[in-house]
Amino acid sequence: MGAAMTRSSSTTTTETPASDGFPRELLVQPPAERLAYFAAKVVAHPRLVDAHRAVHDALRQPTAPSLIVLYGPTGVGKTTLRLRLEQQLITEALPALEKETARVPVLAVEAIAPESGQFNWKDYYARALVALNEPLLDRKVIVNAAVNPDALRPTIRRSASAPALRWVLEQCLRQRRVGVCLIDEAQHLKRLASGRRLLDQMDTLKSLAATTGTMHVLVGTYELLGLTNLSAQLSRRSVEVHFGRYRASVDKDRLAFKSVLLTFQRHLPVSEEPDLVGLWERLYEGSLGCVGVLKSWLNRALADAIAREATTITRRHLDRQALPTRTLLNLAREITEGEAVLREDPKGRDQLRSLLGLPATSITQTRSELNLTRQATGDRTSRPRRTGRVARRPTRDVVAMEVG
Repeated sequence: MGAAMTRSSSTTTTETPASDGFPRELLVQPPAERLAYFAAKVVAHPRLVDAHRAVHDALRQPTAPSLIVLYGPTGVGKTTLRLRLEQQLITEALPALEKETARVPVLAVEAIAPESGQFNWKDYYARALVALNEPLLDRKVIVNAAVNPDALRPTIRRSASAPALRWVLEQCLRQRRVGVCLIDEAQHLKRLASGRRLLDQMDTLKSLAATTGTMHVLVGTYELLGLTNLSAQLSRRSVEVHFGRYRASVDKDRLAFKSVLLTFQRHLPVSEEPDLVGLWERLYEGSLGCVGVLKSWLNRALADAIAREATTITRRHLDRQALPTRTLLNLAREITEGEAVLREDPKGRDQLRSLLGLPATSITQTRSELNLTRQATGDRTSRPRRTGRVARRPTRDVVAMEVG
């Protein structure tokens, strides 16, 4: 539990309402202190709160699912949500940890992108065991102690096979009573050569969750879409949560995005408060409505302003640190493609009812019933049809006259 608890405490963030501001004494602190303060600032905005609540509620269901899949665009704030959820789960488990000191309430692991194009389960199991502080790990893996402890990359002995490491991980998850396993960058699980192997990947996680009683939360991009629909059994034991961006065309989203900007501008440790809200369209365009992209942008702009000894952050600082248009276009295309997959097909409900042997409903049935009603009532709501010749008024026609 020590490793998991240490990782959480080292990434602790603070959440404050928009009415508060930064401590003014920060202005006389070194640049590193000012940058660290703002980098740790988290805004509990509606999209983040709703997605967090949805995942937490799914974890607390009496018949909780084996897998929870949280997806959204790159830079929307998924890692922030994962850290927030991890901190909450640890806080909720503190009373029980006083009696069960060996218990680990939550395990956070990152699914590392494979170098060979094939996801490496051996590497994943080893990283999970490292995070759990497995006491006999030195007999199963070789760890390079000279590397940064926060970035350990264990080298598996040739004699330690993936099934053997999985068995050790299963025992560890059960004995430590790990309630939740959070897998960040879970889209890397899809790095496979065939679609059939993809189903095997998901079945592996489902089986691991079922045998250990540890619910698994997969956090990743829109690449995770469709994973839970690979089989009927997988769909039944999974829950999907969408963490979407803000849309400028929706009034509520636009107001929420401006509220996020207001909070950030009040917590930027500069002597003069910038007018981020007044630049909301530029900031929305450069962040695509994703708070994570926005926050990284503001971090860079703050560093630029401090380095130039500026009293505030201006449009020039923002423009210098903005992402290139080509990068934003790639992100925007990825987002729109993911959102398009999520749109409900209007004919989907009728197709479902047809498969179940039920009559069509929804729009098709409503239109049919409306036509029958109009026929029965004579369609009184429609305009009466004209019949016969149109009678002319008894007036004299105007004749054009030529003026000579």
